[in-house]
Amino acid sequence: MRYFYQNNQSKELIVFFAGWGCDENQFTNLQDNKDVLILYDYQDLELDFEFSRYNRIDVIAYSAGVFIASIMADKIPNVQKRVAVCGNPYLLDENLGVSARTLRWFKSINLENYLEFRREYMVSTDEEYKRYNAMQSLRSIESCQKELTSLENLYQEHKEEINPYFDKALMAEDDVLFKLAAQKDFYRERMHIIPRAKHHVFFHFNSFEEILSV
Repeated sequence: MRYFYQNNQSKELIVFFAGWGCDENQFTNLQDNKDVLILYDYQDLELDFEFSRYNRIDVIAYSAGVFIASIMADKIPNVQKRVAVCGNPYLLDENLGVSARTLRWFKSINLENYLEFRREYMVSTDEEYKRYNAMQSLRSIESCQKELTSLENLYQEHKEEINPYFDKALMAEDDVLFKLAAQKDFYRERMHIIPRAKHHVFFHFNSFEEILSV
């Protein structure tokens, strides 16, 4: 995997597991006082980062990153809080995760239809669509498709190792990638619904710290 590190000279760290196809550019509207480590591109699980200098670490995991965070739970020390955003640890479960139909849609994304995918699934308004495109991931479609294949393989290899517990889950009211009713059953009282939002909910927040405080 790859990472982007924002050093704000803090003794506290937020580890953010981004979703499939993401990089750090999609989250530049979020400004924090704590240090931030953004993880992305899960073509492997290798992570070379020194966590020991932090006296508090919080984890936020988004979309496919919820699964990755759930199988790396013992790799990050001193975690105080774990928050899932628009995702489920059981990423490829037909009910809890991404359906086989949705997965086929992901695999069909190309240069001709990726903008249609963004508008239909990722954002709720034309203004969000403009902002999303202005902050788009700089990764190639080829890179994203390689990551998707890797995620499928990682799920088959590690699904028995999933640690499903998150202290809080934030789910978008209008997200069609993950079934809202199934997430209510899974997270129960730990779930918070973000109204009038699709899968990319980050325009509803000003910082990762704000997400942790919901």
